[in-house]
Amino acid sequence: MGMSVIIDGSASVTINSGAVLGITSGTAVASTSGVSIDFTSIPSWVKRITVMFNGVSLSSTANILVQLGISSGPETSGYSSNSSYFTTATAAPATSTAGFVINTIATAAQLMSGHLVLTLLNSSTNLWVASGTFIGTGTYSQTAITGGIKTLAGTLDRVRITSTSTDTFDAGSINILYEG
Repeated sequence: MGMSVIIDGSASVTINSGAVLGITSGTAVASTSGVSIDFTSIPSWVKRITVMFNGVSLSSTANILVQLGISSGPETSGYSSNSSYFTTATAAPATSTAGFVINTIATAAQLMSGHLVLTLLNSSTNLWVASGTFIGTGTYSQTAITGGIKTLAGTLDRVRITSTSTDTFDAGSINILYEG
């Protein structure tokens, strides 16, 4: 069986399955208001997503939460996630079953920068794994690490960035990269 390949000058290659080989960038979104930021219409062939944060802050003491979703919306349970940090402050590691958690040391003034990489481990079960590294600047200087797993009920088509509470975003920007 032959394979069709389209090279269109965009630094990516499309193969006959519809997958695009290369990295596609989303559009950066200001994280300066609202309780959540959604990146939707992610193609079904995607196997890795990088969520990038630049100086992202929440209005109060919640942690940042990244949720994966399918056509019916973000899934808000069934995650196994932990985020720890290295700093001179004393606080407990953050855990979550509602999304991939990013520990902000429960401080509203923390500005978080870094990335969370989401990788499709098993396409037949829709099992995704997450790992990330962040630097926090503000009240405390910190390095946060995040990891987790999540099996989706269907094919991923969206990523939501929100908080572990009802905090709103008040600084920074967020974008995604995705690849097949």
